[in-house]
Amino acid sequence: MPRVDFYVLDGVNQRARLVYACRLAEKAFLLDQHVSLLTDSENEAAALDDLLWTFRDRSFVPHALQELGSEPDTPVLVCRPGQQPAHRDLLINLGSAVPSDIEGFGRIAEIVDGDAARRRAGRERYRYYLDQ
Repeated sequence: MPRVDFYVLDGVNQRARLVYACRLAEKAFLLDQHVSLLTDSENEAAALDDLLWTFRDRSFVPHALQELGSEPDTPVLVCRPGQQPAHRDLLINLGSAVPSDIEGFGRIAEIVDGDAARRRAGRERYRYYLDQ
């Protein structure tokens, strides 16, 4: 079972949640780790893809959108809904469900903000991880 960390944010600002994910991905990249970011929607994947280029003026996080059936050699992959994230050092879960096949990851980072539905889903994921 990978190590699972929950990051609980106070607000309900979607951009703040994505920026936090970008910061985690950047930190892992700077530690020479490979990262998969799992999203809940195509729009969220596109927003995260754009934000990884612009969330901070002086940062550089080489990344790509994961394509079906391929795993680019890029350190950071953004996964669209329905895709199985590539097994990597870190999985940043922005989705509402527990990712399938989590054993291939060294660590999972769950980001939960103040949105009532996301908090509820986060609590369910927390219980699932505890049971494992």
